[in-house]
Amino acid sequence: MSRELWVNCRAATMVPGEAPYGLVDDAAIVVEGSRIAWVGPRASVPVACDTVHDAQGALITPGLIDCHTHLVYGGDRAHEFELRLNGATYEEIARAGGGIASTVAATRAADEATLLDASLGRLRDLVAEGVTTIEVKSGYGLALEHERKCLRVARSLAQHAPVDVRTTFLGAHALPPEFAGRADDYIDEVLRMLPLLQQDGLVDAVDAFCERIAFSTAQTERVFEAARAAGLPVKLHAEQLSDSGGAALAARFGALSCDHLEWLGEEGAQAMARAGSVAVLLPGAFYFLRETRLPPIELLRRHGVPLAVSTDCNPGSSPCTSLLLMLNMACTLFRLTPEEALAGATRNAARALGLQDRGVLAPGMRADFVLWDVQRPAQLAYAIGANPRRQTVFAGQPT
Repeated sequence: MSRELWVNCRAATMVPGEAPYGLVDDAAIVVEGSRIAWVGPRASVPVACDTVHDAQGALITPGLIDCHTHLVYGGDRAHEFELRLNGATYEEIARAGGGIASTVAATRAADEATLLDASLGRLRDLVAEGVTTIEVKSGYGLALEHERKCLRVARSLAQHAPVDVRTTFLGAHALPPEFAGRADDYIDEVLRMLPLLQQDGLVDAVDAFCERIAFSTAQTERVFEAARAAGLPVKLHAEQLSDSGGAALAARFGALSCDHLEWLGEEGAQAMARAGSVAVLLPGAFYFLRETRLPPIELLRRHGVPLAVSTDCNPGSSPCTSLLLMLNMACTLFRLTPEEALAGATRNAARALGLQDRGVLAPGMRADFVLWDVQRPAQLAYAIGANPRRQTVFAGQPT
């Protein structure tokens, strides 16, 4: 196996416990196949290499990881955006048959080719900003045929772009119209869908929306019990609109992450800390919905809960395909430090997906990294609307 050497760079390794950002000046990275073999000062490279790449002074970081998206969907919700600006709330629109239900109708009406074409456009925007791993949830089909369709499209995205795709079954996202007033019966249907989709190789994790406009903690617990029986990890949309106790429930099932969390309380934060669950912050939804209640960042810091940052790309509350913009918003709106924000889109995002082989630049990790035309890592969160990416290396291959 040939060895490739990257030199003339600064490396923000994002290895915790080392210098800020794990920064190595005048760094070198040795790649063997799809893995990193060594990272450190260029003067200390331990082996001869077959090919040398001149990074021309670039900053190199781990590949970015977008750990919470709803990338596959039909239509848009621009009309609802206008309604909100005229005074309607997100909850009012949802209860009137809009919101997720309107996207479900558009997604059910679209065929796989149409969904793939639309999703690829969104994915390419993210990849152009250095995203090398992405999570894609279902949840806009809400029937076996359409959930399967969306998850197949999500799986196929990796065949069209240099990105690793992780799929999450979010059947318990909303109540479809044919189950109006019968939430428990719909949860029965979700439990019927899960083993069939898993059998098709389409499910890496299971998610649910635990909220007063979605599903109760008791209904969510039934979904999590089924996921546990199937050997699948769980995640949760939790405490976005109220403190429903969802985070504590998810932590009891060892959840990889709890996401949103604007209304998270002390008990939920303690439970997440004990379980090792990641808090996934979604500043795009906070901004787009004009929320005023901030996630309890100091509470999460105090309990040592890892913080991740993601786009929450979806048509209703975060129609965003820029993870770099989310880094800026996490800093400006939620007051994360730039280092916390970058860790949130690298090592903590990997943890939120249960992936231990990426998110930092270290021996044995996947050779997913990005060359940026900046000198300081903070510049990635600083400039609004900028994209200083020069090149991405995905599984050891320059793209």
